[in-house]
Amino acid sequence: MNARRAVGATIVIAAALMAAAGRAPLDAQPAADPAIRIGGADLGGVVTGANGPEAGVWVIAETTDLPTKFAKIVVTDDRGRYVLPDLPKANYSVWVRGYGLVDSAKVRTAPGKIVNLTAVVAPSAAAAAEYYPAIYWYSMLRVPEKSEFPGTGPDGNGVNPALRSQEQWLDIVKTNGCYTCHALGNKATRTISPMLRETAKSSGDVWQRRIQSGQALTQMTTNLGRMGNGPALGLGGAEGLHAR
Repeated sequence: MNARRAVGATIVIAAALMAAAGRAPLDAQPAADPAIRIGGADLGGVVTGANGPEAGVWVIAETTDLPTKFAKIVVTDDRGRYVLPDLPKANYSVWVRGYGLVDSAKVRTAPGKIVNLTAVVAPSAAAAAEYYPAIYWYSMLRVPEKSEFPGTGPDGNGVNPALRSQEQWLDIVKTNGCYTCHALGNKATRTISPMLRETAKSSGDVWQRRIQSGQALTQMTTNLGRMGNGPALGLGGAEGLHAR
């Protein structure tokens, strides 16, 4: 009887172990073991900072060894882990970027390796902001409310009376005007030389001066004229942004 019970217990334990082994590849790695399995064309590792794993930061791999410059970017998971898959054979510079951080030191490596990285906290909010993507700044553009259309001109809300709807305003910015030629929110389109600010009385004035200094000044002034004056251009209330 005891022998039968022992055999039965052994079978139950073995079955449990086999079931656990079958699930292992599908489950997340345990918190105490952040090891990452990678292939010969991958890079992986863990990003940590002063307070432990860094979740939601970018890991960038870049190379100039190929016929054209190549880069791949992934985001860390909630344990700071990352995998950069399917990288062409080359030598790469790998580093960390994220909100509230400055770029970490670039590590030279090649696919097929585990590369753990350390995030570097920015010394100030202004230093951190230098690394924010263009879309972060672009999202600060003040789009006139639907109730502000049709525009009432320079003596009213500043929106061109020819614009009958918010959709027409957005068309100029996104499709048939600004974005037709260049990005919005990158450093060139969000900063002003101190020399251009010396005689300007307002944010709108300084940006009018700025666009007249570019090679496409005719097209730019024409498109901005289609929108209206300063407030209609999304410049109102953004003095702090333009002063950086």
